[in-house]
Amino acid sequence: MPPLVEVQQRIARAAALAGCKPEAVTLVAVSKTHPAEAIAPLLAAGQRVFGENRVQEAQAKWPALREAHPDVSLHLVGQLQSNKAADAVALFDAIHSVDRPSLVTALAKAMDAADRRPACFLQVNIGAEEQKGGCAIAEVPALLAAMRDADLPAAGLMCVPPAGVEAAPYFALLAKIARDEGVEGLSMGMSEDYETAVMIGSTHVRIGSALFGGRA
Repeated sequence: MPPLVEVQQRIARAAALAGCKPEAVTLVAVSKTHPAEAIAPLLAAGQRVFGENRVQEAQAKWPALREAHPDVSLHLVGQLQSNKAADAVALFDAIHSVDRPSLVTALAKAMDAADRRPACFLQVNIGAEEQKGGCAIAEVPALLAAMRDADLPAAGLMCVPPAGVEAAPYFALLAKIARDEGVEGLSMGMSEDYETAVMIGSTHVRIGSALFGGRA
């Protein structure tokens, strides 16, 4: 069975257990570090939502691919430096890593200049890990308010739970924060835990190695 079909079937099963439709979950195929040749089979199979970690890598790889497939939606799933905000707004349809006031300001300025408004997820450092991006849980209300004030489309919340521990409690906490704050999107779940994430309400799963194999 092709990896894409297996992932789709697992998402469908998890969604059914959660009592929601599979189409309520967006599969973001994370193609970071993988060349265009590795992406082509997924495009041929109908996958149309892809994720990249770095603006520069996406700039090098995707213009030609999008020319052939103009219906592709491209998501930035890695950290974003404020000085790359304009490039990110020009290239991506969604940004999953908004995590600080300075980035909100930079994105708002870039969106106004480009007259383009990609969906934005507020990244939450759900495990309070020093080495990880994302805002502190306590900062979520203020940052969401700043996003709304700046007219950034606040699509939802994103997290990467701590490695090596059960992810479910962290996903459940993010889902609760989203409910409390009145946002619907939940970008959570990667190759090792996406079924759990879907059962807890994830709307966007970010899948790399389960689709592409190990990183190049």
